[in-house]
Amino acid sequence: MQALVQACRREQWPARIVAVIANRPQAEGLAWATAQGIATAVVPHRDHPSREAFDAALAREIDRHQADLVVLAGFMRVLTPGFVSRYAGRLVNIHPSLLPAFPGLHTHAQALATGAQAHGCTVHFVTPVLDHGPIIAQGVVPVRQGDTPEGLAERVLQVEHRVYPMAVRWLAEGRVSLADDRRVQVRGVAERLVVWQGETA
Repeated sequence: MQALVQACRREQWPARIVAVIANRPQAEGLAWATAQGIATAVVPHRDHPSREAFDAALAREIDRHQADLVVLAGFMRVLTPGFVSRYAGRLVNIHPSLLPAFPGLHTHAQALATGAQAHGCTVHFVTPVLDHGPIIAQGVVPVRQGDTPEGLAERVLQVEHRVYPMAVRWLAEGRVSLADDRRVQVRGVAERLVVWQGETA
């Protein structure tokens, strides 16, 4: 979230972050966003009897800010099909793997356990099927000999901080379109892949 806010301001996107919303009052990003002058809100999921009731309350809060784009960042809740449909085509997420490989949790450990040679992150449209939405952009890092899940996660996070702002800026600029076959196209962009450029293994 911080990387998105900073990129939006530094690069002067044709957009602004209108609010940061969390489901946990102790989420660290809330205090940071407040310090940046960004509106914040908390919609505690435990205050609602069902996922549907929570998602309805979350949608009301989002709509109160008149958001054109809903960007998930560290939001660890499975959203209901009704919520996803409400924001279809303008609800995006980033997942710490090269989807469709390793959906769900513990992606770094999964990559190491299967002997993957490359790992990374994926920015995608959110659909009712978890971690299976159309892919907007990806970032790749090599898996090194002796890697741990923690070390691999740190390198993936660095690439996430480049890939997610890049993809969200494309969306803000109206350059992203979704074909009927679920393929994403971005006008004026030849390559939607960011490859880790850190030190070699």
